[in-house]
Amino acid sequence: MLRETSFTLSDDQRIALIGHNGSGKTTLFHILMGLLAPDSGSLRVFGRTVRSEDDFFFVRERVGYLFQNSDDQLFCPTVREDVAFGPLNLGKSPGEALRIVRETLSLLGMERFENRVSYRLSHGEKKLVALATVLAMGPRLLLLDEPTAGLDRDTTERIAQVLLGLGLPAIIASHDFDFLDRVTGETWVLADGRLIPAKEDVLHAHAHAHRAGGRPHHHSDLEEG
Repeated sequence: MLRETSFTLSDDQRIALIGHNGSGKTTLFHILMGLLAPDSGSLRVFGRTVRSEDDFFFVRERVGYLFQNSDDQLFCPTVREDVAFGPLNLGKSPGEALRIVRETLSLLGMERFENRVSYRLSHGEKKLVALATVLAMGPRLLLLDEPTAGLDRDTTERIAQVLLGLGLPAIIASHDFDFLDRVTGETWVLADGRLIPAKEDVLHAHAHAHRAGGRPHHHSDLEEG
């Protein structure tokens, strides 16, 4: 349950969003995308107050939301169709949509996956294709829900490099502190329904402990769950 949650995101911020499982990180994203309606309060996106379903069409054209579960994002028979779905719904011609598909897959190192069947992909491959469907929309802001959960080191590194190269503002919810330390500039904590800035550099401290060696070590309580 979210309460007394208020924040402003500028166009040069990449925010790490951390908190226990069940603290409301996904709920916050769903509210921002109009998938859930808040009981009170207001939401302004790119200077525009949004309330109705029609208002949220404006949001979804500009904000790219990566679901935690890639199977919730991929629903077409092939990778090409999944990635082309968004551009086609934005009014792009089939030829222009195909160009966007190929450019986006190339950005993610997925050029040879264009004709693959989406549901037969591995977990990591699905995550990359799901990210491709988001980036193909040309978003101005990214909301990423556990983008590296269950991924190997190489796939995680590929996503980190893409995000750093894009330079888009983002809110990234994750328990992967090393990843967050690399790709975000500040940290917010969601606890007891409230969103607050972290009082210390918890990401750097955690990532440094990993790089110092492979010995067992204590994780912050923020990671539990």
